[in-house]
Amino acid sequence: MNTLKAEKRDMSIKAKKLRREGFVTGCIFGREMKESIPLKMEKADVEKLLKVENKGGQVMLEVDGQTYDALIKEVDYNPLKGYVDEIDFQALVSNEKVHSVAEIHLVNLDKLAAGVPQQMLQEISFKALPAALVEKVEVDVGDLKVGDTIRVADLPIAKDKDVDLMTDVDATVVTITEVHVKASDLEAEDADADEAAEATEA
Repeated sequence: MNTLKAEKRDMSIKAKKLRREGFVTGCIFGREMKESIPLKMEKADVEKLLKVENKGGQVMLEVDGQTYDALIKEVDYNPLKGYVDEIDFQALVSNEKVHSVAEIHLVNLDKLAAGVPQQMLQEISFKALPAALVEKVEVDVGDLKVGDTIRVADLPIAKDKDVDLMTDVDATVVTITEVHVKASDLEAEDADADEAAEATEA
């Protein structure tokens, strides 16, 4: 499990100022904690973590000498600058089910013989004990054909007895559709063909 170091944040210092100084703000909360703890973390450390973990991922969070088994609950990105502004964590309790999400990743896209995959669902919502948490679900689309559809019920997570799904099992994850050529592209092709024919006749 990945480790992230954080410090308790002084709330008298504005988040904007901390972000300018190279920090990401956030907090950690949990059922067994008296109150949530405001945090600040080195931006470089957070970005490094988010290359391998994301929302729904599990980390060991070190806060001023105390370590928490924590779930990445929320990640807020700055829409203009593209980097992380805030990251929130939930301290896990070993015998308590927690609400989380598993990201859906399509694999073997290069093996698709025909058609285009339309991904309808980006993540699956569920509840599970910390030991049974699922961070991502890989969906193999390599053998699918045009018209094929994969639903949540078809995925291994739906058959995992340790996971209580919150997402509808009938929800479509991905469907393979035909490649639609724009009318303008066809007209351009026809014009090119006419020009070629005229050149041949000439």
